Amino acid sequence: MALHKLGKDPESPNGHSPTVYLDDETGNYLLQGWKVLDTERLAQLDLPEHETVIEFPHRMLRFFPEVNGGSSV
Repeated sequence: MALHKLGKDPESPNGHSPTVYLDDETGNYLLQGWKVLDTERLAQLDLPEHETVIEFPHRMLRFFPEVNGGSSV
């Protein structure tokens, strides 16, 4: 298995987050983003104990191949 970095948020301070990765074995995406800690927002979700939620900016959609026509940005 190899993870391929598809793109980092160019507007992120210090260039640390968010990031989109592709797992070449499963074809799934891994998303690095900001932890959602706001209890009011979390209470609106049906979130199982084994899952988590991150916040991910709309501008990052361009890094998904399905959105950008299959190219790496």
